[in-house]
Amino acid sequence: MNVTLPLKEMSLAEKIGMMEELWKDLSSQAAGYSTPDWHGHLLAERKRLAESGEIGFTDWETAKREIQDRIR
Repeated sequence: MNVTLPLKEMSLAEKIGMMEELWKDLSSQAAGYSTPDWHGHLLAERKRLAESGEIGFTDWETAKREIQDRIR
């Protein structure tokens, strides 16, 4: 199935609304979906890195500020 949307003509609010509708539909069907094996492997590796201290975490407010600074 190929769905085409007039993205160039859509406002930001319309695009976000479409994403919300798509997410609502996807999440209602989540029971029939299994994540791929590589997701588990990736999460296990990230957990190992966090527990070993090789990577750290940033609180959400700091992360948002850093992202906003980068895109300005």
